[in-house]
Amino acid sequence: MIDGISALTASSASGLSTASLGASAAAAPSPDASAGASFSQVMSQVSGDAIGTLKTAEAASIQGLQGEAPVHKVVEAIMSAQRSLQSALAMRDKAVTAYQEISRMAI
Repeated sequence: MIDGISALTASSASGLSTASLGASAAAAPSPDASAGASFSQVMSQVSGDAIGTLKTAEAASIQGLQGEAPVHKVVEAIMSAQRSLQSALAMRDKAVTAYQEISRMAI
């Protein structure tokens, strides 16, 4: 599932789409790092970070089920992934709301 999201994000890296918004994360890059970056580049970086967090949580979950990882590490990874997913959903909702407001404007 995560690999499918990665493929969608990678294919939309040249332009912003709702797929890349749906895979974005909570951690925003520092202002110094993105001073010359475009909006789509920043969103691609954020979504890549989110995907990495989700993959880490998935791997930790599997290791936890196999008894190879301590429970607290699994919980930390899953909570981090949950925060990333909630942030991505909030960003997607904001983008959809902005689009709807623009589409309602009179020309």
